[in-house]
Amino acid sequence: MATKKVFMLRLDPEIYEAIAKWSADDFRSMNGQLEWIISKALKEAGRQAKKARNNEQ
Repeated sequence: MATKKVFMLRLDPEIYEAIAKWSADDFRSMNGQLEWIISKALKEAGRQAKKARNNEQ
């Protein structure tokens, strides 16, 4: 399994609460939800990492 990077993220309290509710609704952790949101945004922007693109094929 690949090592994941760790970093600090500051969020507006309203954004935090919205993501917390969304993650609970999807039965994901906050971390998992943020990773899913970021991955989806990268894919839609055509900026997905090469490794992730290769796994889709």
